[in-house]
Amino acid sequence: MNDIRRTILWVIFGFSMVLLWDQWQIHNGHKPTFFPQPATPPAAQGSPAVKSDAVPAPAVVAAAVTPGAGVSAVPGLGQPSATAQKQRIEVKTDVLQLSFDSEGGSLVQSVFKQYADLNDTRKGFVLLDESAGRVYVAQSGLIGAAGASLPTHKTLMTVVPGERELKDGQNQLELQFQSPEVGGLKLVKTYVFKRGSYDIAVRHEMVNVGNTPVTPQLYLQLVRDGNKPEGESAFYSTFTGPAIYTEAKKYQKVEFTDIEKNKIEIDKQSTNGYIAMVQHYFASAWLLADGIQRDLFVRKVDNNLYAVGMIAPLQALAPGASQVLEAKLFVGPQEEKTLEALAPGLELVKDYGWLTILAKPLYWLLDKLHGVLQNWGWAIVALVLLLKIAFYWLNAKAYASMAKMKAINPKIMEMRERLKDKPQEMQVAMMKIYREEKVNPMGGCFPIMVQIPVFIALYWVLLSSVEMRNAPWVGWIRDLSAPDPYFILPVVMTLTTLLQTALNPMPPDPMQAKLMWFMPLIFSVMFFFFPAGLVLYWITNNILSIAQQWVINTRMGVPPQFNMPKFK
Repeated sequence: MNDIRRTILWVIFGFSMVLLWDQWQIHNGHKPTFFPQPATPPAAQGSPAVKSDAVPAPAVVAAAVTPGAGVSAVPGLGQPSATAQKQRIEVKTDVLQLSFDSEGGSLVQSVFKQYADLNDTRKGFVLLDESAGRVYVAQSGLIGAAGASLPTHKTLMTVVPGERELKDGQNQLELQFQSPEVGGLKLVKTYVFKRGSYDIAVRHEMVNVGNTPVTPQLYLQLVRDGNKPEGESAFYSTFTGPAIYTEAKKYQKVEFTDIEKNKIEIDKQSTNGYIAMVQHYFASAWLLADGIQRDLFVRKVDNNLYAVGMIAPLQALAPGASQVLEAKLFVGPQEEKTLEALAPGLELVKDYGWLTILAKPLYWLLDKLHGVLQNWGWAIVALVLLLKIAFYWLNAKAYASMAKMKAINPKIMEMRERLKDKPQEMQVAMMKIYREEKVNPMGGCFPIMVQIPVFIALYWVLLSSVEMRNAPWVGWIRDLSAPDPYFILPVVMTLTTLLQTALNPMPPDPMQAKLMWFMPLIFSVMFFFFPAGLVLYWITNNILSIAQQWVINTRMGVPPQFNMPKFK
């Protein structure tokens, strides 16, 4: 039974290494070695949305454009300049530095002042961007029935003069764009920024300046390229792509590859929820109030460009009438409490996967510990300590079983040597020893397996929490989300793992005994490139496990000893 258990564990380990290698190949742009994927079919067309030229070609330098007769002022909304020009408008708040394009009044760049760029800590982290190398923008506009032309995100708009920076003591700032008349309709788009906030109120006012009724539809969309976020690790992968939430189907992620293969299974219509673009630590999302009918879509709009969005049908506007629809645009970090306050289900963009039910209470406890200790590193240590206390009796049973196995190990080794040419007799004799000594070879395995989901959930909590980003611990660890710059923590983790291996009973099979030492060495290589917070969690767990194992062995009269392999 002992041999079978270790064989199963090695099969699991070997298969994990195969999967890791395949992901490494995919990450570096190569074809998978073991699980090749089918050829990509032509681009899929999703739900009816905006025209296929949904995103303008990336361009930083904007050429001046004069839209005919210019733009008249909309009463009560400020007087724009007579001639609109394509330009970038910079807006600064206490937490955001934003760039808008007067073509459509789209948000084309967002810089987070409180989150540093990992490559250059002197700069803020850039999420949305429209440059030669990246496209990730937030757009909105109008579409009409039967292909009627209305103001879209491609329409050149005029910027209403006003303040562009949130001053000390000021809590709110506005930026307004006004479109020319297109199809008898004018669109006035007003962004409202608030101090300390990553959500932006966006007010869309439609004014019928023509002579016939118009029935517009408002679309809100996020468009980005399908490239991996810059700086993503090759040793672990997090989701990047569109997401949709509705009360009916809850949180639905859509892989870029599924869009290519036309394997999109989402709610097409809803009266609640949101659409989002998600990546490690950060997200953007368009939000509408519950009760507003909306059509949802995910689709490819151009070469390596993908859109997720929603279309809200509006009431018919008689000549001279106007209508307003409020929306919210979130562009920020995945701070769980902030997301929960904004909209139901928005916190799910911080994706814990199938272990959410365990991960959320673990994050809650970690956050409470941070509130007391004021240091995320020490909060991690304290959380692992509390988990070890909670699982003390399960661990005690596991280590007690290991201690019994260690006590009878000399008898088993002698029996194996004596019956090495008689495998059937060896198995019978081994089971007899287990019965006589009242030892269950699986006794040390089951209590540990019960805890595995909890520690995997904690792994995802630490990997997904943006609070770890740029968070210091002690001394040389200045960022718990980045690898240890001097590899001190990975070396300590490797040593503690080897020490824990040495304290375990030596497998009777000499080959298994040697392989048991190679596994922690191979496993430790990956941790040299893992975030320091994850390595700290693993080290803490190892040290506490060694201490508990040492105490239990001593109490049971099995003096701790180091079982070193013989590599011959």
